[in-house]
Amino acid sequence: MPVSLRPFITKREERVIPFEAATLANGLRVVVHRDVETPLVAVNVLYRVGSRDDPPQRTGLAHLFEHLMFGGSAHVPDFDEAIQMAGGENNAFTNADATNYYDTLPAAHLEVALWLESDRMCCLGLGEEVLEVQRSVVIEEFREANFGEPWGDAWHHLLGLAWNAHPYRWPTIGLSEAHLRAITRDDARRFYETFYRPSNATLVIAGNVDPDEALRLADTWFGDIASGPPPERRLPVEMPGGPRRGEVRGHAPVDAIFLAWHMPPRDHPDYHTIDLISDLLDNGPSARLYRRLIKEKHLASFVDCYLSSHVGPGLFVIEARPANGVRIETLERALREEVERLCAEPVPERELQKVRNKAEATLLFGEIQVLHKALNLAFFDMLGDVSLIQREHLNYRRVQVEDMRRVARSLFRPENEVVLYYRAGAAVAG
Repeated sequence: MPVSLRPFITKREERVIPFEAATLANGLRVVVHRDVETPLVAVNVLYRVGSRDDPPQRTGLAHLFEHLMFGGSAHVPDFDEAIQMAGGENNAFTNADATNYYDTLPAAHLEVALWLESDRMCCLGLGEEVLEVQRSVVIEEFREANFGEPWGDAWHHLLGLAWNAHPYRWPTIGLSEAHLRAITRDDARRFYETFYRPSNATLVIAGNVDPDEALRLADTWFGDIASGPPPERRLPVEMPGGPRRGEVRGHAPVDAIFLAWHMPPRDHPDYHTIDLISDLLDNGPSARLYRRLIKEKHLASFVDCYLSSHVGPGLFVIEARPANGVRIETLERALREEVERLCAEPVPERELQKVRNKAEATLLFGEIQVLHKALNLAFFDMLGDVSLIQREHLNYRRVQVEDMRRVARSLFRPENEVVLYYRAGAAVAG
């Protein structure tokens, strides 16, 4: 099948991860990065399907399907054994927006991974026995995630409080065991035929490979797979309706509070500023929340600040647990004081420079391993422009003091706010 292979050339001063990209005739995106410093090759296949695509009464299907992809295909009865025989290893993960399957193996055995991934893209078995085995595995994961750890189901409750209409309102693991038990083989087959198509996927090959040869092999193994119609998505728009407050009692030794604010999508110009705000508040023992609430005021025993991994509109979350004898309401007031300080006072340049440096260092160190580069290339291709990977570090470098206060004032508004009190108590039945 003919294919046009066009190298992507970036400006030399911006080049961090050189790559070549092409689109096969069936719509499969192929990205190749050459790294002659490693004897390995990483093969990553990203499908643009996640828990947001679960049917509302079959939540958890995308994650269950990730497990089914290891259940054997037309020519590969045991995926794990085949990759291990080639001296490699593999794994996968699902989130709200995408499902990634990745293999790492000696570069000389690249075609083994391409054969395995192409066979399950076109010819997955989906036997009834495999479905029942993997359903049991996922249900056990559901129980462990929600009830096996203290505060395990907090994210479950927070998402439901934050969203009324958008499918981000359910966690990747699913809303209930009942939903997982209701999934049929026909449901799985329709899901596969709808979303697991070349036109809905990106293949990344990164490692000690010749780009032209890698692109040729990609076309050889994947080029004849039928494209299929593109998936249709009509995701509802969630209108701000805050502040929203909720309280649950669950499996936990002490109370916890989750303060969250709706934030823009991953490709928004202010994303990197928001990310730096989260680092400023909590990224190590010198960060504001740890230093002031744990070390100085002794109000919290634990504090964390992070962004949800959504590609679409996400959540900026502060999670904290009160110190012994401290009421959760007192801790909430202290957290709000720190947030309000960001809105009212300019961040000192030296403090901003520290978090800028840390963010850039984390980004660049994370690109040392060839697998991480493959995952990142696939992610930016999903965002619509794989070349964004070359400028990601510059986006953090450009954030200025005035950006921090401007974005904080826009982010920490009452209408964006979600508050969840998680009260200590007995385990909740599943």
